Amino acid sequence: MSTCAKVSRDLEEPLAGTAATARTWLLVEQPGPWGAKALTSSHLDPALGRALERAAEGTGVRVALIRRPGRHADCHTVAERRVYAAHTTPGNVWLHKAITSNPERLLELDFTELGEGLPGTFDMALDGAPHTGDPLALVCTNGKRDRCCALLGRPLAAELAASGVDGIWEVTHLGGHRFSPTLLVLPFGYAYGRAEAHAVKEILQGVREGRVVTEGCRGSSAWERPGQAAELAVRTAAHEDAAGALSVVRTEGSAPRWEVTVAHADGRHWLVTVAQGAALPPRPESCGSALGSPARMDVMAVRELSRTAVAHPAGH
Repeated sequence: MSTCAKVSRDLEEPLAGTAATARTWLLVEQPGPWGAKALTSSHLDPALGRALERAAEGTGVRVALIRRPGRHADCHTVAERRVYAAHTTPGNVWLHKAITSNPERLLELDFTELGEGLPGTFDMALDGAPHTGDPLALVCTNGKRDRCCALLGRPLAAELAASGVDGIWEVTHLGGHRFSPTLLVLPFGYAYGRAEAHAVKEILQGVREGRVVTEGCRGSSAWERPGQAAELAVRTAAHEDAAGALSVVRTEGSAPRWEVTVAHADGRHWLVTVAQGAALPPRPESCGSALGSPARMDVMAVRELSRTAVAHPAGH
């Protein structure tokens, strides 16, 4: 039987503008099995998982569980677990880490502050500090959500870990199973689809050098979907690969058409027209789901604005 990932690949469904949206990621180590809704169906205390979900709601923070690649002893107690928080908005990108033996301390975090890019409560509640090691590569492997994530994600995570790449973690959910294997790279927060080991190594080398690899990129989680597509289109048009160079400063309109203003750190601006189309022919968005036509973000035009147009935007 054909998988949703194979169908999406065969139909050459575009990847740009399909990343999960989160200004800040909170990642909690939880070995052992994960259910479809991992925060409340793993060996993490489900009451804690529910409380974390509630605390994160509407704050721009996305909570996910992570574990080391490979086979897991099904242990119910974890002496110490790693916790990471990463903020992905250009101009204030950071990745902090902590080790805790008491996950209840996570409830002391101020999620609103985390979503706004302030790491203070993370450092205070968990004795956290900036992460100084290699970038993190999070590979979605949760087969309970979609079998493609297990069939394609787990071998990729295992291959990367076996070849000595540091910073590889399995993660519970990045959205877009049909783009498996899917990957999120921190601290910059760019997501990738249909990832292969050699490409991931190039992506991580780029992160170390402060560059964004756009091939196979789904977008930056800092932006909503039209902004993700617009930012990648400007990167391509301007041949710009510096990680913090571009920001989505304004999105006007609503589905199915937006005008997105993308700014460069050097003062240049672009106006990008993004239209929402339906991916045709219909295909399953997940294995076992009914056929559907998922939304796709199509970039219709990329126009560099003159300095005068930026200073006096029409209608403002």
